[in-house]
Amino acid sequence: MKTLRYTPIPASFYQATRDTLASRLPDRSLVVVHANDVYPTNADGTMQHHQNADLHYLTGIDQEETILIMRVGANGQHEDTLLLRETNERIVIWEGARLTREEASELSGIRDVRWTSEYQMLVAEAASAAEYVYWERDVHPRRYTDVQTRNERMLAAFESNYAKMKIRSLYPILAEMRLSKGAPEITQLREACKITGEGFAAILPKIKPGMGEFEMEALLSGEYIRRSSRKFSFLPIIASGPDTCVLHYISNHKNCKDGDLILFDIGAEYGGYAGDMSRTIPANGRFSPRQKAVYEAVLAVHRYAASIMLPGVRKAGYERRVRARMAQELVKLGLLSPEQLQDKGGDLTCVRKYYMHSASHSLGLDVHDVCPEDPVFAVGQVWTIEPGIYIPEENLGVRIETDVLIHPSGVEDLIPGAPLEVADIERLMRAGA
Repeated sequence: MKTLRYTPIPASFYQATRDTLASRLPDRSLVVVHANDVYPTNADGTMQHHQNADLHYLTGIDQEETILIMRVGANGQHEDTLLLRETNERIVIWEGARLTREEASELSGIRDVRWTSEYQMLVAEAASAAEYVYWERDVHPRRYTDVQTRNERMLAAFESNYAKMKIRSLYPILAEMRLSKGAPEITQLREACKITGEGFAAILPKIKPGMGEFEMEALLSGEYIRRSSRKFSFLPIIASGPDTCVLHYISNHKNCKDGDLILFDIGAEYGGYAGDMSRTIPANGRFSPRQKAVYEAVLAVHRYAASIMLPGVRKAGYERRVRARMAQELVKLGLLSPEQLQDKGGDLTCVRKYYMHSASHSLGLDVHDVCPEDPVFAVGQVWTIEPGIYIPEENLGVRIETDVLIHPSGVEDLIPGAPLEVADIERLMRAGA
């Protein structure tokens, strides 16, 4: 497709996702999914468009003002209409051509492609024949923004006009569907992860004491973009010294010092899918004995977590076992005493002083991808594994994260190109000396 930087997923995948969705809905259901807004900055500026993940999952269309309308009949039969922003001469001059109806049909597998000017008419017709309306709503448990999305705004308008309609959320259905990745999705995720790891490995020999965290960000951005990534999959974390203990440090404004550790939590996006990786390295290319001890402790927990991420294991139980393994390492490091591990509730809350986040999250179109609460691991799912130890009193934080695909007998590391071992990190950094 001439308008895309990446190789798109075949349209047959999107047709299959819509078929699956329709099969899970009651007869006479209407589905409406809008693209995300293009959000303003100031004056006449706008942010880069980031597509609504559910719309991408159901259509493959990465363009603003796009709308999917599905009309579900008996036995999962459905008729789909895709609405696009119509290109005109002014848009072509100032922004470049948008998808034609033929191109959008080729990408999505939807034959009925129209312009957005028909939206109100089509929704009125579909609503008159529907018993249930399923709308895209972001109810992710960790969502905290107060900004109203386009889907929420359009739903409010719909509710005011059709007050008696039975309106339901698509979230639980699509969260379950998106947890298991299809083969085309795994292809995209492999590429996103490959770019993520290769880009990081490429800049390691260039890192020296005194370098700006922002300079490393610039180097990474270049490595990712030249490998066909459009952007970071999330705001990159490049934290040195005491800020290695700040979980979501994103200012990347300091110069690293000799003796500092530098914590990278980074990812490249490819075709809408996210890579997500953490590595912690010494600014001067050599771990101190204490830094190495903490790093090796985190790596031991990382390997343990990978060994128990097996099909049939429930996520909550997995997290408890990882915390218990982390507790052993914290005792070895002198951070906890054996007596502190006698937690009557079995949750080992004392561990959270030095390890306060979970070990894994689902990965896909979103970095923290949607999934049911407390899912069971299964073949075809993609997860992160990211234990960490954070010791503010020592200005020392270490996190090690990779992305894995679950197979019948274990997990596959999707980022093999980024070094994990202390010796490999030090050797690669020495290459630039």
